[in-house]
Amino acid sequence: MTLTRTQQELDDRYGRARGSRGRRWAWIGVGAVAVATVGYLGWTTVAQTTDAVDIDVTGFHLVDEHRVTVDFQVTLRQGEPVTCIIEAQDTEHGIVGWRVVEYPADPAHTRRFSETVPTTAEATTGLVPSCWIP
Repeated sequence: MTLTRTQQELDDRYGRARGSRGRRWAWIGVGAVAVATVGYLGWTTVAQTTDAVDIDVTGFHLVDEHRVTVDFQVTLRQGEPVTCIIEAQDTEHGIVGWRVVEYPADPAHTRRFSETVPTTAEATTGLVPSCWIP
């Protein structure tokens, strides 16, 4: 009886209540789920960016009425091949020429290219809308 009374006095003094162990495990479970969720979201973000290809068109010039040259650079994971689409457009943003070009793997992180695209009509701009790691 004294042990129970002493335990009750200690519980009252330190704010412990019966059933608090169950609540403690519930909070530990919620914390574990939160940590796992943050870890998963962090990992998926990193995994998606490792395969990303960044494209910057640095210039273009019209060779003649039926050709345009596009200068661009791509930034991607080192040692990977890359495939790009190069387009030529007219004043109304209609596509008047395009090419798909494959580049072999290279140890450089950023690579510069210059490609000439044949056109069916006079182009007013050249661009690179998409590149990917095959």
